[in-house]
Amino acid sequence: MPTKERPTFEEALEKLEAIVEKLSDQEISLEKSVELYEEGLRLSKICTDTLEQATLKIEQIDQSNNSDK
Repeated sequence: MPTKERPTFEEALEKLEAIVEKLSDQEISLEKSVELYEEGLRLSKICTDTLEQATLKIEQIDQSNNSDK
C-alpha cells in the first residue's frame, strides 16, 4: 500500500473546511460522520503541528536577530 504524502498546511485546511461543511449536512449517515470526524482530527493535527513548527522557527529567527544587536 503506497503511503500518502503529508498535505501542505493550505491543503489540510481546505480539506478540513470541506469536512466541516459535509458534517453540517443533516442527511449524512452516522458511519460517514464518524469517518469524516476521524479524518478531520488527522487534518487538524497536521495544521496544528505545522503552525507550532512555524512559531518555533519565527521565535528562533527573532532570538538570532536580537543576539546580533
